[in-house]
Amino acid sequence: MEVSRVRALRGPNLWSHHTSVEAIVACSPEEESIATLPGFESRLRSRFPQLGQLQPFGHEEDALDPVPMAEVLEIVALALQAEAGCPVTFSRTTATLETGIYQVVVEFSEEEVGRLAMKLAEQLIGAAREDTPFDLEAALLQLRELDEDVRLGPSTGSIVQAAIERDIPFRRLTEGSLVMFGWGSKQRRIQAAEIDATGAIAETIAQDKELTKRLLDAAGVPVPLGRVVLDADDAWAAAQEIGLPVVIKPKDGNQGKGVTVNITTKEQITAGFNSASEFRDDILVERYLPGHDYRLLVIGDKLIAAARRDPPIVVGDGVHTVRQLVDQVNLDPRRGNGHSTSLTKIRFDDIALGSLAKQGLEADSVPAKGRRVVLRNNANLSTGGAATDVTDDVHPEVAARAIAAAHMVGLDICGVDLVCDSVLKPIEEQHGGIVEVNAAPGLRMHLSPSFGKGRDVGAAIIDMMFKKGDDGRIPVVAVTGTNGKTTTVRLIAHLLTTSGLRTGMTNTDGVYIEGRRIDSGDCSGPRSARNVLLHPDVDAAVFETARGGLLREGLAFDRCEVAVVTNIGAGDHLGLNYITTLEDLAVLKRVIVQNVKVGGMAVLNAADPVVAAMAENTKGDITFFAQDGGHPLIAMHRAQGRRVVYVEDGVLVCAEGKLDTKIALAEVPITRGGAIGFQVENVMASVGAAWAVGLDWDKMRLGLKTFVGESDNAPGRFNVFDYKGATLIADYGHNPDAIAALVSAVENMPAKRRLAVISGAGDRRDQDITQQTEILGKAFDDVLLYQDQCQRGRPDGEVVALLRQGLLGATRTSHVEEINGEFVAIDRALARLTEGDLCLILIDQVDAALAHITKRVAEAK
Repeated sequence: MEVSRVRALRGPNLWSHHTSVEAIVACSPEEESIATLPGFESRLRSRFPQLGQLQPFGHEEDALDPVPMAEVLEIVALALQAEAGCPVTFSRTTATLETGIYQVVVEFSEEEVGRLAMKLAEQLIGAAREDTPFDLEAALLQLRELDEDVRLGPSTGSIVQAAIERDIPFRRLTEGSLVMFGWGSKQRRIQAAEIDATGAIAETIAQDKELTKRLLDAAGVPVPLGRVVLDADDAWAAAQEIGLPVVIKPKDGNQGKGVTVNITTKEQITAGFNSASEFRDDILVERYLPGHDYRLLVIGDKLIAAARRDPPIVVGDGVHTVRQLVDQVNLDPRRGNGHSTSLTKIRFDDIALGSLAKQGLEADSVPAKGRRVVLRNNANLSTGGAATDVTDDVHPEVAARAIAAAHMVGLDICGVDLVCDSVLKPIEEQHGGIVEVNAAPGLRMHLSPSFGKGRDVGAAIIDMMFKKGDDGRIPVVAVTGTNGKTTTVRLIAHLLTTSGLRTGMTNTDGVYIEGRRIDSGDCSGPRSARNVLLHPDVDAAVFETARGGLLREGLAFDRCEVAVVTNIGAGDHLGLNYITTLEDLAVLKRVIVQNVKVGGMAVLNAADPVVAAMAENTKGDITFFAQDGGHPLIAMHRAQGRRVVYVEDGVLVCAEGKLDTKIALAEVPITRGGAIGFQVENVMASVGAAWAVGLDWDKMRLGLKTFVGESDNAPGRFNVFDYKGATLIADYGHNPDAIAALVSAVENMPAKRRLAVISGAGDRRDQDITQQTEILGKAFDDVLLYQDQCQRGRPDGEVVALLRQGLLGATRTSHVEEINGEFVAIDRALARLTEGDLCLILIDQVDAALAHITKRVAEAK
């Protein structure tokens, strides 16, 4: 078995809505059925006893059918992730038309973990095949550790989960905890438990504990007195000024690092100063407040959660040493080394030894039965402390003081550290105080407290960022098909822009934001679409969705508001990446239809049976379009009171039940009064999409009227020029269906003589290349063949030879010429034109070729 081309599908894809790893797996003849490999399955199970059935539940194949090794790889890779604690359930193996070649797809929750699982599964199968050892526990540990390392921590994860429950899309912007919610102009961002609205000044204030206390004191919030000290002697002097006992800590520390509490002697001051100095230069001494340590979580203007934090302790049994007692406590499965568990293992370090010394103990001391031994003076969970939820106990006055503290500092999300005997009564009555205010507070103690009820603080943060009913989404229109995609995308974007929406667009020419191109080249894939959704100045987005990006990576979005499918033709890269038939192509293209949101719209070509059949595969509603208003599907759909777009007597009719809106095609320039059939279809698809988004009809009419077929609006899409009295048409058509549509259009245009200039894309099948010139040979007098800039894997001359082959049986073409170079071919064609001629130029380098033609046209005037 050989595994190759492993790639990550990071969005909805050909196989499922899940993020998945896809691999191409080649099986040798003896691996086509593992039943032919004696003892293999028993050896595999001995190495992986938790493995389930090798014929997975839900597969269509009969349980008695042969199980190829590729399918075993799928099952093992999924099972390894599941056994390691990853929430994955989907996998699939599909045989290709090539004997022994399979496509294996396995879901992942974290990409790196999914890739590693595939690699380990291959190693495990190899060990079972060769009867060599395999360390399953080490493999699972490797997966678990990687998963914990790369996945979001509990605080950020809880916010993301709350967003998912509100149907708000999210995207990790870094490998850390910087996350974007929503799209375009509606996006918001967080960094751990800190939101984009949090000011840098507020964060700076929160880090300066002395300044924070002064501000809180000014707001009437009880705080302990204290000051910054220069050295250990100054710290002792400050302690005497304030009054013992005191606390010593870094001025801008976090997570309790370097904090020593309840200091009563000069020796303790010196030790505490040295401990704090390991973390920061500025050291703070303040009054020690006796009582419990509480963390109050303020979100916006509400107290959302509260927890009492207790320092890490062990209880003596009269038998075991302190070190042994710590080891026993750390065996609790709730305790881990990271932040993924509700408790953290107690650290046995110098700070713990110092705490023991204060109690007259050492690591090997055996405390009496029932004696509580404190391992640390601070109660942070990250150092082994425990948390008990007390949210329901907080007195209204205590909550008011915490909210006032957060507002005084300027924090939207704030962890307020309070020391007092109880939160059941006001702080002032018990001489307590707020000792610290924290930006980006940890949420773990509230989500999964050691004791008591967990609080859904992630939902509270999302509710503060997004108002009720706001899912953070902008209208997204996805467009696919064989021909007309780019023009349709450009026209939809133009209609949205005319309606006042700042629009982002991707197509085969580039990425555009509000009409300005920010990237060039073929940008019809998911990377470009994600960049548009990332842009803060985008109110709506229109994406050309090509097959290549879908196959490589899936969609850039989880769902769209509108999906448009123009048509499905045989010339669209059939034969590549195991897409060999129209049915295969339709299954791939309909991915956008399958991922229309509930309440969204699929705009489908009723005249194309393959496209029309996609209506069965969407959660949204359907708008059908076709030029023939009498088409049975159009008539039936309208009779059902649903949306249709068709043409009647030179008028575009947009009907829903008995209501209709009409737009004269004479007012839509790119259709040339309705004479250019394929442009009429592009307009119908675009109007259906704009209607689904909810655009105003008057604005839509204006948009249609102002969208002309010149290079600034639709470069390479039936761009018409006048050259010395001849008609010149430049188009990027590059498959048989496109050529047929172009021929149909130009046949309606008068001409004395017709010339065509064409090259061919090398990544098409031979028959698709020859078919293009077979079509041209029936409609053009002269055909000029040229070799384009990139042969896409073909040797020089091969494409041109195939094009010439298509002209062998031409019924009209009398003159064929081969030319080396696109611009040379264009100039040769222009030189042959006379008044009244028509020339169709199939351009390759769109921008450069149009610039060249524009220059020649200008020179001729």
